[in-house]
Amino acid sequence: QVQLVESGGGLVQPGGSVRLSCAASGSMFGVNFMGWYRQAPEKQRELVARISVGGSPMYADSVKGRFTISRDNAKNTIYLQMNNLKPEDTAVYYCNAKETIVDYWGQGTQVTVTS
Repeated sequence: QVQLVESGGGLVQPGGSVRLSCAASGSMFGVNFMGWYRQAPEKQRELVARISVGGSPMYADSVKGRFTISRDNAKNTIYLQMNNLKPEDTAVYYCNAKETIVDYWGQGTQVTVTS
């Protein structure tokens, strides 16, 4: 079992920045990827960014060049630095830990981009 706890969401103006954190606990042995998904109202949950155990990142096209995912293995924590935020980035952001056949999810943290 893996437990995930997100923090760092909030209200931000367009063009602003926010950093999300996700602290993982439990057995991380089988986790291949950790990442961030988001879900806006009346939309499907979508992958934002993920990072492999080896540290290789990947990003959705909509956030490339603006968001950066990183991890601190010693702390079992991943981060999502979000810069140049846009209103369309408004969503609940969920941390994810992916094993071969099991996904673990955090409770989600709201990010609202508005002037």
